[in-house]
Amino acid sequence: MTLDQIEALVATGESEMLEFKATTGARREAAKTICAMLNNKGGHVLFGISPSDGVMGQNVSERTMEELSAEIQRIEPSSPVEIETVRISGDRQVIVVHLEPGLLPPYRYKGFSYRRVGNTTRRMSGDEYNRMLFERMHAEQRWENQFARGWSLDDLDLAEIRNTVAEAVRVGRLNAPGSEKPEELLRGLGLMSGGELYRAAIVLFGKTERLDPEMPQCMLRVARFRGLDRSDFIDNRQFHGNAFSLLANAERFFRETLPISSRFVSGRIQRIDEPVYPPLAIREALANALCHRDYAIVGGSIGLAVYDDRLEVTSTGPLHFGLAPRDLFDSHESKPWNPLIARTFYRRGIIEEWGRGTLTMRDLVVTAGLPKPEIEERNDCVTVRFRRFNHQTERDLGGGLTEQQLAILTLLHRSDRSLALGEIRTLLGQTENKRRVREDLATLKIKGLAESTGHGRGARWKPR
Repeated sequence: MTLDQIEALVATGESEMLEFKATTGARREAAKTICAMLNNKGGHVLFGISPSDGVMGQNVSERTMEELSAEIQRIEPSSPVEIETVRISGDRQVIVVHLEPGLLPPYRYKGFSYRRVGNTTRRMSGDEYNRMLFERMHAEQRWENQFARGWSLDDLDLAEIRNTVAEAVRVGRLNAPGSEKPEELLRGLGLMSGGELYRAAIVLFGKTERLDPEMPQCMLRVARFRGLDRSDFIDNRQFHGNAFSLLANAERFFRETLPISSRFVSGRIQRIDEPVYPPLAIREALANALCHRDYAIVGGSIGLAVYDDRLEVTSTGPLHFGLAPRDLFDSHESKPWNPLIARTFYRRGIIEEWGRGTLTMRDLVVTAGLPKPEIEERNDCVTVRFRRFNHQTERDLGGGLTEQQLAILTLLHRSDRSLALGEIRTLLGQTENKRRVREDLATLKIKGLAESTGHGRGARWKPR
C-alpha cells in the first residue's frame, strides 16, 4: 500500500471495514476490532492515524511488530493476517493490518467474540455467537446431508428422478449419465453415498404416502383470502409431497387463483388479460423457499397466501450467514441453507443463476409495473410479499363493465395525473362518439370507480 492509498482511505473515515488507531499502544482494542472484522466482511486496521490530525505515523521497531503480532495471535481460531508498514517520513511509519473475512467464524479474543456495528466494535451476545457457530458447523454437518435411515429407492418417485436428470442434461447442467439405474442417477446428483440416501433425496423425490407421516414438514399450505386479512377465506388447502410436487401444486393453485388484470394497448381493439403478478416471479419465490427453508423444524412448511391487495410466500426458518432482508435485492453471495437441494433445483433449470433469485423476482415485478417485492423476517420465518397498485381488475369489479369502460378505467389507473375527456378519447384511439365516452365515465362514477374535478370542458377524471 502506498502513502497516497492510505490518505485516500483516511479521507473516507472509519467504517464497518476500516478503523484507525493513533499508536500500537491501543493494540488490545485493535485486536477486538480485528476479531470483529474476521467475524464480518474483513477490512483494514491502520496504526499511526489520528482521528483529529490524520496521517501521523509512529516509530516502528522490531519489538513494536512482535507485540502487535503476539496480540493478534490471541485471537482464536488462528487466521492468516497480513501486516505491512508504509513509511510516512523519517522514522515514522503507518502499520496496516489487512483482513479477509475469516473462514472459521466465530472468532474470539481473550474468550470473547466481537462484531462490527457501523464504525464501532461491540461484544457479541451469546445468541449471536451460537448462531455463527451453528452456521460454521452447518457447512459440514446439516440436516439435508445426513443419511435417511430406513428409506430405500422403493420410497422414491423414480420417474421424477429420471425427469430431473433428463432436464438437467437438456439444459446443459449435467453430463449424460452412463447408466439409467436410479442409484447411479442419484450418485450423479450427489444425493446418495455408500448405498444410502441423503435426506435431501427424500425431500426432492420422496413418495407422498411415506413423506406425510414421517416428514410432515414436507408440506405446502395455500389459501385465498377475501379482503386484506385472514378473517375470511375463499379457498384453503394443504398438500404433502416432495419438493417438485409441492412446486407443481403451488403453480396450479396460483394459476387458478391469481386476479386477472385487464389492460388495453393503443392500436389494439382486444383487451389484454394477464395475471396481476408475474407467474415467473412467484415461481422464483417458491423455489427459493423450498431451497432455503429449515427442514429440521418438523412443524415447518411453505405457505402461499393470496389477498385482495397482495400475495405472500412464507417459509420456515430465519435468514442465515449474516444476511438481512435489505441485502437480498442487492448483489450478494449465494449461500443456500440446503445446497444439495438448491443444486438439484439449479441443475433442473428451476433456479436460473446462483445468487440471483431475489434480483430476478425484483426485475420481473418492476418490469410488470408493480412495486418492488418486499422481504420480511419475523418469528423465524421469511416472507416474500408482492403488492399490487390500487387498480381494479375485471374479477375485482365482479363483471358488469363493458370493454370500453374497462379500457377507460385502465387508462385512469395507469396515468400519473387526472385526464380530460379529450385526452381519454385520444388514448382510446377514438375521434368520435364523445357522448358514449362521457356516458361511460358517468357509469364509472356511479359505481364509485372514478371521480371528477371541475365542470364542463374543464372536468378532469381520475380513479377513485
